[in-house]
Amino acid sequence: MLAPDAPEQVDLDDGAKLQRGDVTLTTRAHFDITARVLSRKDYSRGADAELIPEDLALGWGRMSDSAVLAKIEITQSDRFYYWQVKAFPIPRREIETSSANMHMIPADDDVKRELEQVRQGQLVHIEGFLVDASRADGWHWNTSLTRDDTGAGACELVYVERVDISAP
Repeated sequence: MLAPDAPEQVDLDDGAKLQRGDVTLTTRAHFDITARVLSRKDYSRGADAELIPEDLALGWGRMSDSAVLAKIEITQSDRFYYWQVKAFPIPRREIETSSANMHMIPADDDVKRELEQVRQGQLVHIEGFLVDASRADGWHWNTSLTRDDTGAGACELVYVERVDISAP
């Protein structure tokens, strides 16, 4: 296992407000993760892409183990992460709770350039905040605050302040 530990999260009672153009980000939790990149998907069109230019499907625990991952087909599309197996190499629930699709919001241009260098199979360490995003017109996108959920709404919106990349 390249990343044996689950993400570390410290929930915030009264999060700070950050402004990104017309989008207000409300910090919900400090977030620190070391994980293997299972897949990445870049976005370049639409308001969402300006705020969140890439998604990373990340795995930790046995979802960072090459032998396990060799038996799981992983894809990303339309802001979702999908997996398929012919036979489960580990229990289904462990796949669901030891991996996640995370929407990356770079804190600045330097972090954006670092995130652009991230590739599938690498080990990444990411520090920042889980955030909710909203606009005055009523649009909103809330982060997940647990690794136990699945499906729509289960993704994390990560305001990335630091990213470190290493080869597996």
